[in-house]
Amino acid sequence: MTLEDIKAAVDAGQTVHWANTGYVVHKDLLGQYLVTYVPNGSCIGLTDRSGQRLNGKETDFFVAQSKDAAENPGNQSRPDGQGRGVAPGGAGAFPLGQQL
Repeated sequence: MTLEDIKAAVDAGQTVHWANTGYVVHKDLLGQYLVTYVPNGSCIGLTDRSGQRLNGKETDFFVAQSKDAAENPGNQSRPDGQGRGVAPGGAGAFPLGQQL
C-alpha cells in the first residue's frame, strides 16, 4: 500500500496493519498517523519527519479482513502469506487506549 492508500483507508475507518495484526495504523487527535504495537502500546510515526517516506515497506501494510480480524485478532498475517508471524501476546492484547 502506498502512503496515500494507507491514509485513505485509515480515514475511511478501515483497520490497517503493518507486517502482522499486532501492529495497527491509526490517526491520533492531532492528525498524526501512527503505527502502534498493540500488546505493549509502543508507537512510531507512519512516516519519517519529512512526512514523505514510510517507516516500513509499502508491501508490509495491509487492510484487515473484516470477518477474520474480528473473530481471530492477532492470528492474521499478510494476505500474501509473507507475514513476519503473529505478534507475541496476541491473545492478551488490549485495544488501543485500554493499556494497563
